Amino acid sequence: MSFDAEALRNALAAHGRVARVVIAAHQGSSPREAGASMLVWEGGQSGTIGGGALELDAARQALSVATSRVTRVPLGPALGQCCGGAVTLVTEVFEDMPELGDSYARRVEGNTEEPLAVTRAQADGRNGSGVGMVFERGWLCEPVQPARVPLWVWGAGHVGRAIVDVIAPTQAFKITWIDSGADRFPDRSDAKNSFVINELTAVNIPDAVPHAPRDAHHLILTYSHAFDLDLCHRLLGHGFASAGLIGSATKWARFRSRLRALGHSEARISCIRCPIGNRRWGNTRKPLRWAWLLSYC
Repeated sequence: MSFDAEALRNALAAHGRVARVVIAAHQGSSPREAGASMLVWEGGQSGTIGGGALELDAARQALSVATSRVTRVPLGPALGQCCGGAVTLVTEVFEDMPELGDSYARRVEGNTEEPLAVTRAQADGRNGSGVGMVFERGWLCEPVQPARVPLWVWGAGHVGRAIVDVIAPTQAFKITWIDSGADRFPDRSDAKNSFVINELTAVNIPDAVPHAPRDAHHLILTYSHAFDLDLCHRLLGHGFASAGLIGSATKWARFRSRLRALGHSEARISCIRCPIGNRRWGNTRKPLRWAWLLSYC
């Protein structure tokens, strides 16, 4: 687990004052592992430290913390839980982004000097050793999560929904999801992945292409062949890291011909992958979404 700087930055921009609660340590059985965290703001939250009374109580108290607080919580009858272990929670309140590098080390309790283990963890972070979280003598050091890969998903139909369902929980991608109307998107009342998904609407879907970063990855999955073709045309002119188009070999042959007529070279057109997925897995939603994710990785 790591410190999610992007999630905190987005929450601060939207809500102004945000508490972060992280499981810094646990003894015995616990609902989540060390490093699991959640963000809490007035009227909402994202992420989870395991749910139940532990999370409810931590969220309720989070915004009352002045700067930081360390709480050791037995997971027993007092919370109505039967895990039998105990967790140590670190709650911090942010109004601005902290200074971050490859790791984020700070004193969260007491007035001790920085322990050697924390100093070593920061050095390991700088040289790419990828150490985990360290909580020692009132100090907490967490690796900072790398920036998410930008992924633009064009279309919120059944295939788009299936792909987003499996990709969003990995939290490896910053997903921009585009369709022609707000009613095209599923109801996402569960906020746990809200900070990795940004929904955009454009009546003419390809009009959103200029807003995409040129290093983004794209999946073209709209309900309209006309939209799909125009997206391919505009993306070829705009630039992208990768692009995949849902469809058959026949559809792609027709598109290639149209794209050549629009002035694109064969080499450039070949930068778009179609069909996407792996035909040995079939073309239903579940195999398609996993085939795309594995082919990307």
